[in-house]
Amino acid sequence: MSALRRFARSPEGVVGFVILLTLASVALLAPVLFPGDPLRIAGAPLIPPFTDPSFPLGTDRLGRDVLAGLVHGARASLIVGIAAALVAVLIGSIVGTLAGFAGGLIDEALMRVVDAFQIVPGFLLALAFVSVLQPSLPIVILAIALGAWTGPARLARAEVLSIRERDYVASARIIGMHPLEIALREVLPNALPPVLALSAVIVAGAVLTEAALSFLGLGDPNIVTWGSMIAEGRAVLRSAPYLSIIPGLALVATVVGTYLFGEGLTAMLSRREQHS
Repeated sequence: MSALRRFARSPEGVVGFVILLTLASVALLAPVLFPGDPLRIAGAPLIPPFTDPSFPLGTDRLGRDVLAGLVHGARASLIVGIAAALVAVLIGSIVGTLAGFAGGLIDEALMRVVDAFQIVPGFLLALAFVSVLQPSLPIVILAIALGAWTGPARLARAEVLSIRERDYVASARIIGMHPLEIALREVLPNALPPVLALSAVIVAGAVLTEAALSFLGLGDPNIVTWGSMIAEGRAVLRSAPYLSIIPGLALVATVVGTYLFGEGLTAMLSRREQHS
């Protein structure tokens, strides 16, 4: 059975894929749907949703289009989530592979580094990192990845420990391949599938962390994000609750869709292992 069919047999994975596909399509089409700066003043302030055809979701305190901000905010959330997950998986996979394959003192040293990073909660680490440096999108991505790479590292190490004694690894040693080449070319690709399944959880966590940083005013001030939109609506929560509710619902949909997609990936990989 192909990987696509295995994934299609997971209802939660299909639902998550549809949600993420919709969000990704909206994010990619943001410059077409709402060209120009979404932070510009577009109309009168605090227009309620569904009362003006020009502003279907209303405007905020400064007269900015909420729908335009929501669509452009999807780009920021997906960029941060996917980029942070890629960096975290890359760092964690390499560290975990080297630790598991080398063993001994190298394994001990690398895993103590992992422990040191894992002691500090990821959000606090990101908060401290962004507070010290100038808030920007690359800094936020790196800050979130620094708190998320330990999970992939531990999972990759566990997979490598079960792989390194297999016949094809022994054959690579016999023909004289360098240990580092064996670890990165032969072992790492076979240890990646479970780590990639974990990446969905990292994406969801990264989206939430970015929203929390933006809510606290530590996001990139030059772009619109769902966290900054929620923070903007906090001042008029009683008179215009939609300013916080609408981006909050978008955030919930993104996180739920990502988790469901991750469940589908996990089910697909587990079925593949059962058939192998």
